[in-house]
Amino acid sequence: MALRLSYTTHEFDEVDIHLRTLRDRQEFSDDEGVAEKLGISSALWSLFGVIWPSSLVLAHYLFKFDFADKKILEVGCGIGLTSLLLNHLNADVTATDYHPEVEAFLLKNTQLNQDPVIPFVRTDWADPVTSLGEYDLIIGSDLLYEDEHVELLSDFIAQHCKVHCEVILVDPGRGRHTKFSRKMSALGFSLELTRPQDMDYIDEPYKGVILRYTR
Repeated sequence: MALRLSYTTHEFDEVDIHLRTLRDRQEFSDDEGVAEKLGISSALWSLFGVIWPSSLVLAHYLFKFDFADKKILEVGCGIGLTSLLLNHLNADVTATDYHPEVEAFLLKNTQLNQDPVIPFVRTDWADPVTSLGEYDLIIGSDLLYEDEHVELLSDFIAQHCKVHCEVILVDPGRGRHTKFSRKMSALGFSLELTRPQDMDYIDEPYKGVILRYTR
């Protein structure tokens, strides 16, 4: 069965980002079992392909952030709204995700926005070594789904952050960011926690936070 898709435009002042996403979280297509072999169940398959509130918060925050001359890595990018926005603004951004369908959607969306291809690496946070290199700024949204993600994500960041680095994560309040912040503190990062403001781009109340780590 063919996937049902949606096309939307997200506005950032005078900047428009066009997105092709899954129509909803009920969509599923894994005829060759690629996602299943990677441990992605049918219940989780669609999560990459929709826009989540935290990704909107991250994109709007980074739109007003000074990212000039920074080498940027988006972790767990999903549909990749923030990477697409930064790429459109000529930032040096690389995107990563574990899901096997992300790269194709990201490529299609860069084409929709008539932008250069975004470098993409499919990787697991548990991979002992990757070829990604090190970055000035690491970003992500709604990444701490499970308790094990606290250590996996902090270790992945440790592998790919420069000595002087910033990490900006948006967390919707899944109850794990305090433990994660302790891990980041052990890596030498200090934390500034804020709540998003002026959220007219989200239709529902948002109780999450923006975590900005610096070292």
